[in-house]
Amino acid sequence: MGHTVYYVTRIDRWREFRDFLEKVCGGLGFRLVEGEDTVMIFPECRGVEPLEMKKNGKGFVKTNLVEPCHSIYLLVLHSVSSFGSVELWED
Repeated sequence: MGHTVYYVTRIDRWREFRDFLEKVCGGLGFRLVEGEDTVMIFPECRGVEPLEMKKNGKGFVKTNLVEPCHSIYLLVLHSVSSFGSVELWED
């Protein structure tokens, strides 16, 4: 089983991105924890790790292809491009 999403982020409009995530996570019922230069999304799907994104940095998250969390994570990560840039790949 085991499926991982890897990403590199550069978020230029950080405050706006965090505001966006607050709305999205609130609507989905996911818990969002904000730090100075990081955010963590805690999903409601079993077998899916929390998604931690840095303002600028690399990361990865095991989703194990559990839906709908896998697809939601992909959408959230791709949305970074509206606030900066993101590179994304899976295995």
